[in-house]
Amino acid sequence: MRRLTPGLAIGAALATIVVSVPAATAVGATPAAALPSASSPGPDHAALGLASDEKLVPRSVLTDRDGTQHVRYDRTWNGLRVLGGDLVVEKSKAGKLESVRFNAGRKDVGARTRTAKVARSAAVATGAERSKATKEKSQGELVVWAGSGTPRLAYDVVTTGVKADQTPSRLHTVVDADSGAVISSWDEIVNGTGNSMYSGTVTLNSTQSGSTWQLKDTIGNYTTDLNGSTSSTAAGTLFTDADNVWGTGAASSRQTAGVDAQYGAEKTYAYYNTQLGRAGIWNNGTGARSRVHYGNAYVNAFWDGTQMTYGDGIGNTHPLTSIDVAAHEMSHGVTENTAGLAYTGDAGGLNEATSDIFGTAVEFYANSSADPGDYLIGEKIDINGNGTPLRYMDKPSKDGASQDCWTTGTKNLDPHYSSGPLNHWFFLASEGSGARTVNGVSYNSPTCNGSTVTGAGRTNIEKVWYRTLSTKLTSTSNYAAAREGAIASAKELFPSNAAVCTAVESAFSAIAVPAGSQSCGGGTTPPPTGGNILQNAGFESGATVWTGTAGPVTNNTGRPARTGSWKLWLGGNGSAGTETQQQTVTIPSTATSATLSFWVRIDTSESGSTAYDTMKPQVVVNGTTTTLATYSNANANSSYVQKSFNLLAYKGQSVTVKFTETEDSSLQTSFVVDDTSLAVS
Repeated sequence: MRRLTPGLAIGAALATIVVSVPAATAVGATPAAALPSASSPGPDHAALGLASDEKLVPRSVLTDRDGTQHVRYDRTWNGLRVLGGDLVVEKSKAGKLESVRFNAGRKDVGARTRTAKVARSAAVATGAERSKATKEKSQGELVVWAGSGTPRLAYDVVTTGVKADQTPSRLHTVVDADSGAVISSWDEIVNGTGNSMYSGTVTLNSTQSGSTWQLKDTIGNYTTDLNGSTSSTAAGTLFTDADNVWGTGAASSRQTAGVDAQYGAEKTYAYYNTQLGRAGIWNNGTGARSRVHYGNAYVNAFWDGTQMTYGDGIGNTHPLTSIDVAAHEMSHGVTENTAGLAYTGDAGGLNEATSDIFGTAVEFYANSSADPGDYLIGEKIDINGNGTPLRYMDKPSKDGASQDCWTTGTKNLDPHYSSGPLNHWFFLASEGSGARTVNGVSYNSPTCNGSTVTGAGRTNIEKVWYRTLSTKLTSTSNYAAAREGAIASAKELFPSNAAVCTAVESAFSAIAVPAGSQSCGGGTTPPPTGGNILQNAGFESGATVWTGTAGPVTNNTGRPARTGSWKLWLGGNGSAGTETQQQTVTIPSTATSATLSFWVRIDTSESGSTAYDTMKPQVVVNGTTTTLATYSNANANSSYVQKSFNLLAYKGQSVTVKFTETEDSSLQTSFVVDDTSLAVS
């Protein structure tokens, strides 16, 4: 569980009036692959050479477009759960074992004995003594601890309760079953970040039920009113409304908090779904519940493994229900369901920074004029009382406590401060070092080794870090593992764009994380020589690299490809809707030419010269979308025609190439795009 820092000074709320539209279906949802059966011995068990007294317990499966599977396992030993025994197995489509990543590099997790010298009751008492909450209950489970040192028998003591500031507590205390010493301790509810209501007027996907509307979308994101309850199990009352106009923008309306909470949940789901190909927190196509009006003047919000909960802030006048809060806290849920990074040591900093990274990503994705995307954490809440943000990604040390550079002592810091180096890495890899302005905010990012880093574009680095989180890291991964995993992920995702890997690698060096076995192949990125910097440019690799609406990248024979068998088939539905596909690349600053080209074929059932259905090639740079041309049913042609556009004006910048198609409610028009290119020289 993750929560906000207590005692926040909340800024003035911005009026928010919401007009909803009827329920919309999820776009691009990709349910998680069915989990394999627990294997003992099983094929993976045998291939890994594990002892017969160990059992693999599958937790999740992530499948690449080419069929490669990344199966994440927990382990048991002689029937006991192993803390720190998790691992990730990578298998080819044919089932061949390609690689395995054991947590902390540990293959052997067996304890010396299954007999505890310390009584369970004594361990439970030790755990209860460490809790600062009003205790509801405390229980202990005999486990094997393999997170550090020699694997040994231990008790995982969980003490639940409520702290004096109304925050729920679920404290884990790992007690050595031989000596009674405390090995490790962490609370599932820990500090997070966020800001207040600054999203302006938004649109929600509410659901009609009889004569009323519910604050619930068809995916399963919904919002309830706790009415002051501090129960961890209370569902709250689902918000309903007679006219589908929600809230007033003021805290005096109970609906207003619900508006921002629901908006944040919907945008966070949409970001993960459309940008990263993850169908929500659990990757199964379902949303999450948001609970508002928790407690009395509670200045926090938290994620408890199943839902978001928001307090109403100081004086119950500033509900902590912004998009940043939702994205940051719900991203803790994604971390729980992927790497499972423990909230302690280096892993704790990686965990917290991951939520900052994706909180920032969702803020940019939402593209709200009321709260533009930036690399400042909590910039709207005025937590310091002087208008400064809670954290700075360009130079984390500006908050007075976070580190800019990784050191051997990073693991000893609170996760909010040990997150500093990875936040710094994200800025450097995305934007580069030195001074620059993004969305009107000035930054000046230094390096710890005196180097100059050239950024490879924020959206590229978001994808690299998500792949690292979901396929490379385990529960106690450290900064060295993060560097190894991110470089490997960059090479896997962008094999034809060396600039991305170079940015990832050089940014880790720039935050002083030592080099490991992974590298980008040596040297600096060579100057452009006229090559196409778009990946999967002819779509022959299927629905990979390009992101957007599920379905248009296809080998369906209903429309011919120009070359090969795959193409981008936009429209052709004969019903109202919009489809998009996009890819982000960086045009080198040394380019002397940069030409975007593609071939398009248009057929239609419409008649006349009126444009009913349209397709627009676009470029998005620093949040600004430029339409290069507009094609419609009136431009129908039975053969492919090549179109070209000069993009040299964008050299040195991260550019998103985007195709957007909009169709009206009757008569189809098909826009088929193939053989794209962004050639630079």
